Amino acid sequence: MQTSFLTVLGLIALAVVLLSVRVIIKKNGRFSSQHLSHSAAMRKRGIGCVQSEDRKERQKAGKKLNVSQL
Repeated sequence: MQTSFLTVLGLIALAVVLLSVRVIIKKNGRFSSQHLSHSAAMRKRGIGCVQSEDRKERQKAGKKLNVSQL
């Protein structure tokens, strides 16, 4: 039990280190943004974040809707 726990813990530590090598080695290194709107390829295709697109559409609908008539 203890051996398998230490093995799994070691593998997780190794994965974290390997995923952060670029951040550790590079001066002022950072993880790249995972937000779709920050991806040039996605912007080129016209694909955006679902939350951002939803917010834009709700704002458009709010401008068209006259609340006093409800």
